[in-house]
Amino acid sequence: MSGHGFHVHGPHDHELEHAAQHEPKGFAGQLAVITAVLATVGAFFSYMGGATQANAGILKNDAAIKKTEASNQWNYYQAKSSKQSLAELAVELAPAEEQKARYRDKVARYEKEKADIKAQAEKLEEEAKHFDEQSEAQLHMHHRWAQATTALQVSIALAAIALLTKRRWMEWATVGVGGVGVVLGALAWMHI
Repeated sequence: MSGHGFHVHGPHDHELEHAAQHEPKGFAGQLAVITAVLATVGAFFSYMGGATQANAGILKNDAAIKKTEASNQWNYYQAKSSKQSLAELAVELAPAEEQKARYRDKVARYEKEKADIKAQAEKLEEEAKHFDEQSEAQLHMHHRWAQATTALQVSIALAAIALLTKRRWMEWATVGVGGVGVVLGALAWMHI
């Protein structure tokens, strides 16, 4: 460039003018905004996917703990059943009526204890089942969040291709696949 009104264009200036004349108006800017929005929404979806996966694991662990507790109760129930059977046998074998009465009392006590233990074991099994169901629901939501995140990642890749190829239809494909991702994310949000 010279100081007397005479202007010489460099190769870079020529390329900028050429791009401005031939590139659709605001194409790169639109793609930049679309990509930024998709990346932001995708980060949120990714976080939610990780959170629901962690919740599913915690709930599955809680279910396993309750199943173990229920199994312990059933073992305790079985031990009481064995003691009751021995007491019933003792009633039959005891020579004196006072010994038979004592063993009958034990049989009745074991029967009552077994009923309480059985109720506790069944309650623990129900809790385990509830935790399993909650875990499955969280895992379903995790899959939905993962689908949404994947769709947004694909749309961001399409945006890069659209920018490189300068194809307007690729921009629409970016928006379309991004829309699918947002819909999937909304379904996850609504627990569907």
